[in-house]
Amino acid sequence: MRRWFAFGALNGALAVAAGAFAAHGLKAQLSPDMLAVFDTGARYHLIHALALCAAALAADRFAPRPAKAAAVLFAVGIFLFSGSLYLLALTGVRGFGFVTPFGGVAFIAGWLTLAWSGLRKG
Repeated sequence: MRRWFAFGALNGALAVAAGAFAAHGLKAQLSPDMLAVFDTGARYHLIHALALCAAALAADRFAPRPAKAAAVLFAVGIFLFSGSLYLLALTGVRGFGFVTPFGGVAFIAGWLTLAWSGLRKG
């Protein structure tokens, strides 16, 4: 799970970079609505980067299988939810918004799976 922890930390750095890019590089390029969409993607990206790290740590303390499954779900959620919002904001193609709810479901499933890991014995 050390790789999952590192992956979470790297995603944290990417999320901060995305937020800074939006605040400084995209502010003049995007409409306020699309800037808010990008910001939402960056916010959820950062939150779930931390969740990835928590899942990696939980694997050592609690049930490792569900903790690893939670890490996978958080990674999928980042890709689908945040990725689709980044693409929507940058391209204006509304079709990317179709993917966003699947990422949200992955986030919810990740949190529930992480809770399951905490309730089970290793």
